[in-house]
Amino acid sequence: MNGMTVWQPKTGEQVTDIVISALAERRKLSVSGHETKAGLGHPVDAKESLSLKNLSGIVDYQPEELVLVVKAGTPLDEIEKTLSEKNQMLAFEPPHLERFYGTESTGTIGGLVATNLSGPRRVSAGAARDFLLGFAAVSGREMCLNLAAV
Repeated sequence: MNGMTVWQPKTGEQVTDIVISALAERRKLSVSGHETKAGLGHPVDAKESLSLKNLSGIVDYQPEELVLVVKAGTPLDEIEKTLSEKNQMLAFEPPHLERFYGTESTGTIGGLVATNLSGPRRVSAGAARDFLLGFAAVSGREMCLNLAAV
């Protein structure tokens, strides 16, 4: 990332401010977590990067209700470890692309949802986004979204 400005916000409000500022000034902005899926798709032509890796952690976990609330930058291995302690798992079986890309990180839940990557169980269990009960985000059109299932 030579010569690239990297923003590393610690709150959702800071993410919103960075995105809205970039939109207002028509600056190109790439968004990443741990960059484990940077090799997918076309390269992004941007001089600034918004890294969500500081927005990490499990906010709430109710194993009896099968509810897990996490921040976008939370590593998948942290989520899978927490779930396995209660004999639970992510039903859509996230693929572990670190083997293909030669990285140590398993990526983040935000990257998984953004790409909707799912493993072989997708056919019977559903895709990653099928399990979302809600999420908060800011769009490329300056819209703050806070969506929840009703």
